[in-house]
Amino acid sequence: MQGLHNFIPTDVKAAYINQLLRVGFDTLDFGSFVSPKAIPQMRDTAEVLSKLDLQKTNTKLLAIVANERGAEEACQHPEIQYLGYPFSISETFQQRNTNASIAESVERTKFIQELCQKNGKELVLYISMGFGNPYGDPWNVETVQQWVNTLVPLGIRIFSLSDTIGCSNPQNISYLFSNLIPAYPEVEFGAHLHTQPHNWREKVEAAWLSGCRRFDGALRGFGGCPMAKDDLTGNMAMENLVFFLDDQGIEPGLDRSAFGRSLRMADEVFQ
Repeated sequence: MQGLHNFIPTDVKAAYINQLLRVGFDTLDFGSFVSPKAIPQMRDTAEVLSKLDLQKTNTKLLAIVANERGAEEACQHPEIQYLGYPFSISETFQQRNTNASIAESVERTKFIQELCQKNGKELVLYISMGFGNPYGDPWNVETVQQWVNTLVPLGIRIFSLSDTIGCSNPQNISYLFSNLIPAYPEVEFGAHLHTQPHNWREKVEAAWLSGCRRFDGALRGFGGCPMAKDDLTGNMAMENLVFFLDDQGIEPGLDRSAFGRSLRMADEVFQ
């Protein structure tokens, strides 16, 4: 939702998220505590949260934060289990996305991690621009490994490697996951892939075969990162992830009827 210019009414957001909560996903990224000037679409996150029915779901809630203030606000809500922070290894994108340098972002990460530990929450750290960037900033797979090496000692146990602009390929996906997962058995590494309809399967397959078992997706592949570049590269379509697991003979444990209703509702919300 965050990149859409037309504001989605609060009641519509809440109804859609309540439907998603019935499906049985492990975690739901439901909103962001960020500047309403930067992301107007997310200005009602706290109100949306107050309208969610959490009595009949085991799905955990994740909220994105971009700075210390957002993290403090998110920690005021006991319903939220995870805080997600985008840590970009591209200096240009870190400035665009969170108005901070990478060095400042390291200090923010420390602060948010300490805040999570004090408030019984867990930090999900997104390694943003993890597969390259369009700005000419230095990047290679060793850079990703270097930052993971730096940040793991903070006690962070969930990292999501983020293909923010859809530039990953099976080769660098395989290289990263096959090197990071064995090196850090106590860390959960996820794939946050932005894809196009013609190349989603090869990317998911590369991550899966390299040991990744945490995947982010959005129904119908809607959305993208509004801070990345002018044209949004769609999110990984969640239904494609389900199709992939079906092909592997893996039962994801979802309520398929609720999933179908969610897909139809997504078409209405994002028409």
